[in-house]
Amino acid sequence: MDDYTQLAESLNSGGLEAGLRFLNQRVDHRFTAVYRLQDMVLHNVELVDKLVDDDFDRGGLQSVPLGDSFCQFVLRDGFFRTSRTTGMEALNGHPHQGVMESYVGLPLMTSPDHMFGTLCHFDFAERALSDEEFTFLQRVARLLPRYL
Repeated sequence: MDDYTQLAESLNSGGLEAGLRFLNQRVDHRFTAVYRLQDMVLHNVELVDKLVDDDFDRGGLQSVPLGDSFCQFVLRDGFFRTSRTTGMEALNGHPHQGVMESYVGLPLMTSPDHMFGTLCHFDFAERALSDEEFTFLQRVARLLPRYL
């Protein structure tokens, strides 16, 4: 069974959380999440954290103003992908530059002209994503909206 079929089975049997866990196991990034865009704020729909860390307050990841998120670049450019935000001139002045070091995000479209939000992997540490995994994630972004 191929990975795409396995993902679909995870989504069908365990819902969005199971699907995001499957995706998170494929990458080095600590977090995998789906965010819904509403009134210029991104609201977390589901978040998978690779680490069990009771001292980390995930509250700051629950709702993020669009202008303070990397998701704004997903909206503008159709994706955003970086393994290292530190030193990126395009991010100078961004509140999360160097804090959230790596980020990969894609839009989730519920129709051709309506964006639900974003699918993203992110981490405080520098993390790369292979081109093959990015291509897989693009396919996933077209599948996920039916599970939202």
